[in-house]
Amino acid sequence: MARYRGPSVRQSRRAGVPLDEKSERHFAKRGGGRQNRLNPPGMHGDRRQRRPSEHGLQLREKQKVRWMYGVLEKQFRRHFEAASRMEGVTGENLLRILEMRLDNVVYRSGFASTRRQARQLVNRGHIMLNGRKTNIPSAIVKPGDVVSIRPQSREKEYFKVLAEELGHRDVPEWITRNDEEMSVTILQAPTRDQIVLPEVNEQLIVEFYSK
Repeated sequence: MARYRGPSVRQSRRAGVPLDEKSERHFAKRGGGRQNRLNPPGMHGDRRQRRPSEHGLQLREKQKVRWMYGVLEKQFRRHFEAASRMEGVTGENLLRILEMRLDNVVYRSGFASTRRQARQLVNRGHIMLNGRKTNIPSAIVKPGDVVSIRPQSREKEYFKVLAEELGHRDVPEWITRNDEEMSVTILQAPTRDQIVLPEVNEQLIVEFYSK
C-alpha cells in the first residue's frame, strides 16, 4: 500500500481530531469545536454520519493513530505484534514503540514541525543515530541513543534557521536536547503520561487486533 500523500486536514476530518499542527490551525480557523472536528470530508459529510458500530469505533481508532504517526498498515501491524510480546499493557507498549520511532523522535526533538517533515529529513540523510547517518524512519531508538543533525546538513539554510529557533521549541521529559550540538539523547522510554496525543483510546486498537 502506498503512503498517503494527500492533505492532512482531510485525514484529520475523517479521524475526528487534528492529526498535526496544520490541521489544528485549520480547526481553529473554522471555529474549532467538537462538531466541526467530527464532520468527515466532502460536501455531504455531515449528512453521512451514522452511529458507528463497535467494530467501526475500533477501526477508526486504529486508523487515527496510524495516520497520526504516518505508518503504513503492515508496519503498524508489526508494531502491534511487537507490543503484544512485551511485558506490560499492550496498548501502552504500542504507543511507546510508535513514540520511539526515529521519525517521531526527530519530530519530538523540535527538528521538524510535523512527523511528515521529520520523515523527509530522515529519508534525505540529514539525521544521524549514534554518530552514523541513517535513512530509516522506522528505526526504533533506545535509552542512551543520540539523535543529531549531520554536520554537513547544518550548513543548509533550513538548519541555520532551525538553530536560531530551536531554543523556543519544547521537548518531552524523556528526551534531553543539546541546542548547540543540535542533538538529543534518549533518557528513557516514555511513560503513558508522557505521550501527549489528542483523544486516543489505545485499548480500542487492542480490541480491533484481538478478534
